Amino acid sequence: MPELNGWANFYLIVGSSAGALIGLQFVVMTLIADMPIGHSEAQAGGAFGTPTVVHFGTVLLLSALGCVPWDGIAAVAVIWGLVGVIGAVYVVIVARRMRRQPAYQPVLEDRLFHVLLPFVAYAILAAATCVAYSYPRSSLFLLGAAALLLLFIDIHNAWDTVVYQVFVKRREQTEAERQQ
Repeated sequence: MPELNGWANFYLIVGSSAGALIGLQFVVMTLIADMPIGHSEAQAGGAFGTPTVVHFGTVLLLSALGCVPWDGIAAVAVIWGLVGVIGAVYVVIVARRMRRQPAYQPVLEDRLFHVLLPFVAYAILAAATCVAYSYPRSSLFLLGAAALLLLFIDIHNAWDTVVYQVFVKRREQTEAERQQ
């Protein structure tokens, strides 16, 4: 598909970054695995931790799709649309999980980076599908924007999780140990 010419390096960089960051996320989770966890913290993981891996996985999938030698844009555009719709539905589920988990009270930044911006990224992905037939070049830029947005959102979210675990939860654990 001639429209994808010139995008190989973009998808190589973005996809490799997403794959590496998925691995890093697992390393971080392993390092903090010794911390005591209750039911409410496990619920928070479904609202804050799991979506990060899902979005990184989405970026990896989009990058892989961008490297496939498609005959035309029709088939891949349908896949983009499905990923966009499924992603938007998933973000609604994440928002519901955020509201229901009792371990942490989300602030505006959490709602922005865990709900609003991912929803926008998936909506951009769905929009890329809508314009793919008429404006294939523009749709590829929309796809790239959605992938980068998800990547940067999740870099923020992964960092935010690490900072919270190190500076808040670790301190709480240390203070509880001192009191015993």
